[in-house]
Amino acid sequence: MPARGSSARLGKGSLKPVSVTLLPDTEQSPFLGRGRRPGSAKAESLVTGYHEVGQKPAPLSRKIRQKKQRLADSEQQQTPEERLPSTPGLHRSIYFSSTDDHPARLGPEFFDQPAVTLARAFLGQVLVRRLTDGTELRGRIVETEAYLGPEDEAAHSRGGRQTPRNRGMFMKPGTLYVYIIYGMYFCLNVSSQGAGACVLLRALEPLEGLETMRQLRNSLRKGTVSRSLKDRELCSGPSKLCQALAIDKSFDQRDLTQDGAVWLEHGPLESSSPTVVAAARIGIGHAGEWTQKPLRFYVQGSPWVSVVDRVAEQIYQPQ
Repeated sequence: MPARGSSARLGKGSLKPVSVTLLPDTEQSPFLGRGRRPGSAKAESLVTGYHEVGQKPAPLSRKIRQKKQRLADSEQQQTPEERLPSTPGLHRSIYFSSTDDHPARLGPEFFDQPAVTLARAFLGQVLVRRLTDGTELRGRIVETEAYLGPEDEAAHSRGGRQTPRNRGMFMKPGTLYVYIIYGMYFCLNVSSQGAGACVLLRALEPLEGLETMRQLRNSLRKGTVSRSLKDRELCSGPSKLCQALAIDKSFDQRDLTQDGAVWLEHGPLESSSPTVVAAARIGIGHAGEWTQKPLRFYVQGSPWVSVVDRVAEQIYQPQ
């Protein structure tokens, strides 16, 4: 019976209280469900609240199943870029600047420097190559060469001439210039400040994906492949690093600040700055006085440098 003073008639869809009977020693649940007394196999009391007359609430288990199905459908609609790779062996980069999946990628302002300044600034930074299967290869740059543009007799842009081959050298700083040597090997350059100026990446210290680098080198290098390559041989030269990172002519004129397959990240902070050696460039005969100019830069003592210049190291005096 309704309490005195309350409405004696309930319309359709209105709420009515449902009585709750609790057994002794049973704690009342704060949510919909059956309350059980500790040690009891069954509980006779139904803990509930108000419900609309004529409506039966959906079972809780069915609601959970529906929610799980909606989540699964949402995940299936995500693009591969939105989902984190789940392939065994792939690891999140330790060089990410934060935990929100944004790497410490070097932007346009970094590359907008004169060639010599940029060649030195490259040392210690990390070159990243993402393969089509999502695998990421990383290597710290330990050796570079600067090419100054039209005045440089050893540069492909000497005299200011522009061709379809060297167009990347005249594009905005951070543009890749990839060319072929000996008809079979590739070299990777990055344009700098100044028309026709660029920096050649000569050697890397492998950091991540070494076994993949080894497989790529073995599949692409000429001659015998019976001997397994040592770690220090993977990227110790401009053509070697292109083989190890699967970089070919298709990367020519790509923007290193925007590309999804190759980019540059800030190198990890070091306790002290490495000693940088300035030496003559390699393999640029017939360039007159430019063959002796100290426009090659490398980290002294690094075992991954392609060619060590003992004379230049003796001349060099740390400040």
